[in-house]
Amino acid sequence: MEKGPTQFPIRRCVLKFSGELLGGQHRVGIDSDVLEKVARELADVRKTFQGIQVGVVVGGGNFFRGTALEGKTIGRVTADFMGMLATVINAMAIQDALERVGIDCRVLTSFEIKAVGEPFIRRRAIRHLEKGRVVIFAGGTGNPYFSTDTAAVLRAAEVEAGAVLKGTKVDGVYDKDPAKFNDARRYDRLTFEEALEKKLGIMDATAFALCMEKRIPVIVYNALREGNLARVIAGEKVGTVVF
Repeated sequence: MEKGPTQFPIRRCVLKFSGELLGGQHRVGIDSDVLEKVARELADVRKTFQGIQVGVVVGGGNFFRGTALEGKTIGRVTADFMGMLATVINAMAIQDALERVGIDCRVLTSFEIKAVGEPFIRRRAIRHLEKGRVVIFAGGTGNPYFSTDTAAVLRAAEVEAGAVLKGTKVDGVYDKDPAKFNDARRYDRLTFEEALEKKLGIMDATAFALCMEKRIPVIVYNALREGNLARVIAGEKVGTVVF
């Protein structure tokens, strides 16, 4: 197998899902079929790769996106906190779905909501991972003006994960929208500098800057295709590796 920028199989990783992914075709609310599929994929990975440690960060765009109201009726800071609360709703849904398939997991929030999760403490998060629990990081970074992509990379850096796996509805990164252009070309590998230069919109610049500093690769893959998560963790050529 061709050597890549990560060591396979990945021992510890952070999965990043957008809220729109959980929303299914309509991209709003929570699609129970998609939620069940995500839970089954994680369950299969846990059975296949003994000792794998998984964190999850999910967006909240299926309920609320703070940037959508910027400069309108609600101020940006307030809107961003509303978006962070939306990520907590999604985290609770993922936790419930995982528990239904027998996976022990914990929700850790960036700000205290004691009724639904534990406050994020780095050492506690690592301890949960070492005990084999899936850790769902909710509430973004806990600060306005930062995306959940940045939150995913930040948590990955804090728990020393080997990669961020970004689950999407497409099978990698393209030079243009494959839904609109038949000649769209998929990249197998990209550097962070190339992705920024080409303005591919994979993650925001803040997330990429932290990835580059901490040397954390990002693998973009289709999270809705059965078995893809296991293939990514095993090191197969799935999706696009950004490093």
